[in-house]
Amino acid sequence: MRIKERYQNFIDFFAEYQPEADTELIYVNPYELLVAVILSAQCTDKRVNMLTPQFFAKFPNPESLAKATVREVFELINSCSYPNNKSKHLIGMAITLINDFNGVVPSDINELQKLPGVGRKTANVVVSVVFGKPAMAVDTHVFRVAARIGLTVNSKTPLDTEKQLVRFIPEKYISRAHHWLILHGRYVCQARKPKCEECKISHFCNYYDKLNSKS
Repeated sequence: MRIKERYQNFIDFFAEYQPEADTELIYVNPYELLVAVILSAQCTDKRVNMLTPQFFAKFPNPESLAKATVREVFELINSCSYPNNKSKHLIGMAITLINDFNGVVPSDINELQKLPGVGRKTANVVVSVVFGKPAMAVDTHVFRVAARIGLTVNSKTPLDTEKQLVRFIPEKYISRAHHWLILHGRYVCQARKPKCEECKISHFCNYYDKLNSKS
């Protein structure tokens, strides 16, 4: 199957059966999403959603978070992964937001990456989800699933995966495609044991084709 045909099958299927795909993180404004995405690194969205209500009750905005101590933040997020580093990053992010951006979360990917704890993936999530820009955030799910389906070829880095995906996916679908890949990886095409027997896109999946050719 040619790669353009595979992309078309991918878009056609998910546009029909999962047209409103969105993040599973719970938030009400750009600041809250930014905090949630920082917390979600190597941590499940479910766990993050359990932590953020108390977190935002105590630190509802960048101004309150900038005044926090590492210990105060750590006590609220210690059940997620890497709480020490994330506590420092969250406070640093809030301080930088106030000092450099007047407390307003920027809508530019490069500006966002100036904030502590914010890499390209986090920046892409924020501009895509909150500001509606056609940005493709590549996490472990996106990296794995895109390669398995055959949407990417010989990709070695998240940036390479991002470039390949945005090359072939029409701009209007890019933000949704990010969530399509994440949700498919989270619930169907899981890392250790993909559920190929119940997958609805196996007919155009490169990984499934290879499995069948070996049997």
